[in-house]
Amino acid sequence: MIFNDRYDAGRQLAAELERYRGEHPVILALPRGGVPVASQVAQALDAPLDILPARKLGVPGAEEVAMGALANGGVVVDQTLLDRLQLPAEALQRIVARETAEMARQERAFRRGRPPIDVTGRTVILIDDGLATGATACAAVRALRTRNPRRIVFAAPVCAPDGAELLRTVADDVVCVACPPDFRAVGVWYRDFTPVSDAEVVDRLEAALPGRVPA
Repeated sequence: MIFNDRYDAGRQLAAELERYRGEHPVILALPRGGVPVASQVAQALDAPLDILPARKLGVPGAEEVAMGALANGGVVVDQTLLDRLQLPAEALQRIVARETAEMARQERAFRRGRPPIDVTGRTVILIDDGLATGATACAAVRALRTRNPRRIVFAAPVCAPDGAELLRTVADDVVCVACPPDFRAVGVWYRDFTPVSDAEVVDRLEAALPGRVPA
C-alpha cells in the first residue's frame, strides 16, 4: 500500500480509528510529520487537535539511527546501543540539550501561547506519519502517561512490525493501516513525503481551533 501524501494517509487512518469516536478522544500529533495526518483524523472524528513534541536522539554521524528519544516526561535511551557506540557522556548530554532546545522552540512556535489540551481522564490518540524503531513514540507515550489520560492509543499509517510490537508494551492500543514485513523506511510508503514546514503545522493547528473551518 502506497499513500499519496500525509493527508491521504490521515484519511485512511481515520477510518481505522472510527471505533474510538464514541470515546470523544483528544488527538495529539508528533510534530512535524504527524500533524497533517492527525489533522485529518481530528476532522473525521470531530475531535480536538494538539501536539506532543518529542525528539529522536540520533547517533552522531548517522542521525537517522535512533539511540534514544526525549519528551517532556524525560529521556529514553537504548543502553545496549550506547554501550556498543562507547559514546562519551558529555556527547550524549550535548545531543540531549540540543534536542531539548528544539522541542521547546516547537512548543513556542506551534502553540503560540495556547496551553496544552487537558487530557486527564480522556482517551488520547497519539499520531505520527509512520513508526520505524518506535523510540520517539515510546518516549512520547511515557511522557503522556504522566498527564493521566484514561487510555493511550498510538496510531500511524505505516508501522514497522518491530516498532509496533515495542509500542504495544507502553500504549493501550496500536493502530496501523499497514504493517509491511519489508518496511525499510517510512518515506518509502508515500508518493509525496515532502518535509512538513513549521508554517504548515501552525496552519493545521489553527484550522482545528473551535469555530474554524478546516481547509
